[in-house]
Amino acid sequence: MTATIDIPRMEDYNVFPNSGFLPEKLPLERLPQQYYKPWEDIATNLPSLILTKRVRSVIDKKLPLLETSQLTSEEEYRRAYQVLGFLAHAYIWGTEEPTNKLPPQIAQPWVEVSDHLRLPPIATYAGLCLWNFKQIIPTEEGEDIWDLDNLTTINTFTGSIDESWFYLVSVYFEHKGALAITTGLQAIKCAYNNDIPGLVAQLQQLAEAIDALGSVLLRMEEMCDPHVFYFRIRPYLAGWKNMADVGLDKDGVLYGNESKPRAYSGGSNAQSSLIQFLDILLGVKHYSTGERPLPFRKDVPKTGPENGFMNEMRTYMPGPHQDFLKKIHEITNIHDFVLQNVDTHPELVLSYDGCLAMLKSFRDKHIQIVTRYVVLQAKKTNNMGSSTTLRSGLARKKKNGGEEKGTGGTSLLPFLKQCRDETGDPAAGNWGKRILSDGVMRLKYSKPNGINED
Repeated sequence: MTATIDIPRMEDYNVFPNSGFLPEKLPLERLPQQYYKPWEDIATNLPSLILTKRVRSVIDKKLPLLETSQLTSEEEYRRAYQVLGFLAHAYIWGTEEPTNKLPPQIAQPWVEVSDHLRLPPIATYAGLCLWNFKQIIPTEEGEDIWDLDNLTTINTFTGSIDESWFYLVSVYFEHKGALAITTGLQAIKCAYNNDIPGLVAQLQQLAEAIDALGSVLLRMEEMCDPHVFYFRIRPYLAGWKNMADVGLDKDGVLYGNESKPRAYSGGSNAQSSLIQFLDILLGVKHYSTGERPLPFRKDVPKTGPENGFMNEMRTYMPGPHQDFLKKIHEITNIHDFVLQNVDTHPELVLSYDGCLAMLKSFRDKHIQIVTRYVVLQAKKTNNMGSSTTLRSGLARKKKNGGEEKGTGGTSLLPFLKQCRDETGDPAAGNWGKRILSDGVMRLKYSKPNGINED
């Protein structure tokens, strides 16, 4: 092979060596135009308006329909998208009974800024996490802004420490993921240059970087209580797709004066460009739930319907990030290169399989978090708290005993467990195939506990 590949320049896609998929500089905390003060004032007071159950009446009576023509930069469009997302989700889910219609003063500008950013008008991972952090104590001009102990959130629905921490863990995660992105790009370059020692070194560094991401994820419990998350925070993160079980119209939500409802998934970790970057880089393929081909079987076709949810979630990422992932998908060559050298370079094979092992371990940790924060909490719905405590959206008892859905509208555990198991499927070495096949580590060495029972 020769080095004819055009490795993308990260910055051209709003991806940065020091911050990954986060912005290079701090997001706007507030739109600077006095014209947009009505948006900002209500967003600032959302926790109080939700507390007093007045959020809908205030938006209906006091929020004017504002034009987006005064927005002048990408940072301002992002801020407008974020603010309107918080207002919209509070409007839909902010009382005991959800409503099936957004007023024009939210819907019209939200659709316009969403189109500009190539995002759907829904509260996405970008609006909730990537563009929703600020410094606690401002640093001097030119000083490093990435002291994670000096960051907090700009907006929340509840005003709680738990909600801020929930978003901030994702900010920390994305920041720590910058190393995985730069390492991955170098790994692609090494493979194209037939530089096996260089590729081994990059893959080993990548495995360590992915392992560090799992450690960040497990910090969730430091400041976010599972009970508070499930009953108080999660309801506001839901979208309008597959939410009939919790009181929303099965067709979604009407936007302003539109005659046809829109149905979008809510915020989901599947909307993290970093996670999908790692899958694409390493050649991990995801299939529709229940349609995964059996791995390591020569007599079984290695094709199946691609996971429509994962592909759809890519459209919930900022436009430049979608373009970046598409470019990586076009040029990534690591899996094929490792397979070409599987008989002659055992350290290369082991390093590649090590990356898959760390990514699979990361997904196991994610399942553990989801189990603690959603699945186990859902079982307490009938006997936790006062019977008069307001429970909205996903915190309510499901109609007809409906199954637990993610905020994105998917069936939670079957989807996550299959994604985890698929992560080991591209393993190159015989030992890697054995150790990364379904459930070997979990079933052989651990007792069933509701997480590894599959």
